[in-house]
Amino acid sequence: MKVSISKSRVRGKVKAPSSKSYTLRALMCAALARGKSEIISPLTSDDTGTAGDVLREVGVDVHRGADSWQVKGGSFHRAKGELFCRESAATLRFMTAICSLIPGKCHLTTGLSLSIRPVKPLVEALRQLGVDCSCQDDVAPVIVKGRKLRGGITELPGDISSQFVSALLLISPFAEEGVRIRLTTPLESKPYVMMTLECMKRFGIKVKSSPDLREFEIAKQEYKPSRYVVEGDWSSASYLLALGAVAGEVKVENLNLRSWQGDRMILDFLNDMGASVEVDRDSVTVRKLRLKAIRADLSDCIDLLPTMAVLAAAAEGVSEFVGIDRARLKESNRVLAVKEGLERMNIGVTEETDRLIIIGSVPEGSIINTHDDHRIAMAFSILGVLAGETIIENAECVSKTFPQFWDVLKSIGGELKINGK
Repeated sequence: MKVSISKSRVRGKVKAPSSKSYTLRALMCAALARGKSEIISPLTSDDTGTAGDVLREVGVDVHRGADSWQVKGGSFHRAKGELFCRESAATLRFMTAICSLIPGKCHLTTGLSLSIRPVKPLVEALRQLGVDCSCQDDVAPVIVKGRKLRGGITELPGDISSQFVSALLLISPFAEEGVRIRLTTPLESKPYVMMTLECMKRFGIKVKSSPDLREFEIAKQEYKPSRYVVEGDWSSASYLLALGAVAGEVKVENLNLRSWQGDRMILDFLNDMGASVEVDRDSVTVRKLRLKAIRADLSDCIDLLPTMAVLAAAAEGVSEFVGIDRARLKESNRVLAVKEGLERMNIGVTEETDRLIIIGSVPEGSIINTHDDHRIAMAFSILGVLAGETIIENAECVSKTFPQFWDVLKSIGGELKINGK
């Protein structure tokens, strides 16, 4: 699918889609709780659909309604076939851990882009807790032979993926001896781990953690069924707010201003760049003003890299982003994909190992290779609206987290054609 974008002025009010990360965590906690849970306002997308499908394969009853999902958890059985996690990294990593609780052998496989993303640190950490599991070199497929979880002490790095830590936290309450998790390097993307802890708490689980989130202690406990309301997604909202900053005025509703989501930092970044930002009780309105360059550390909000890169491209001056190295291990090598897209639009970029320097200018329309990465597609639509004459290739990839994105963009004034229509 190709989306052609003309120069546009946007104006309107939209509702942020529900959080993918919270939907996935709520699904996993509900699956681990014996009894019926209800997830209110879940995100329906490729990734959350994948998680629901995989959970069904191991005995979890997931009934999807229009506005809520009913989940009957706590009774797992071995899958009849492979557990295909498609391109959902969180599903692969969370289910690798959960499969250690399921008697018998589980075989987890993935789609093409996820097949090159690391899982070995999680496998090694699980082995320290007595789990019989293996992967192929550093990546999937993963084989887990489940039984009672022994527990004990496990160590792993904190700077590769916070999902490894979240996966261990999710299963630790089942360990006979309890679990202590120690991180050998500082934790990056701390907000995602805080989101996991918050969700577990809502399902009755208490976790002790050090102030720097380098150590966690979890005693044996039981998950309790819950009625969980999913808040709006700050990652998805970032594209809409950025559109307001460069091309008009956009109000985004359904946002929790006290959220643990790291991408809530977009508000601070937009303020620092000089955008007009108006905050209400559960909404944010951003209006176009002249943007200035910014220096920002994205270590705890790495998914904002594409959004911030296109904002920097439209700003006056030279912007610098650090803490970006882990973005190379996402759905695409996002550092490379961002650099490639900006250079195609005649924006100067310098790439270093953990730093990206962007020289703001007037972007020119171009053809953008999304590398099948939803965040690249949505971010470069922002510059497309500003520059015009821009084509986003493989634009259907937004269905991973924001299936209605192109319709929403059109509803606020984005002039676009899908496959020429």
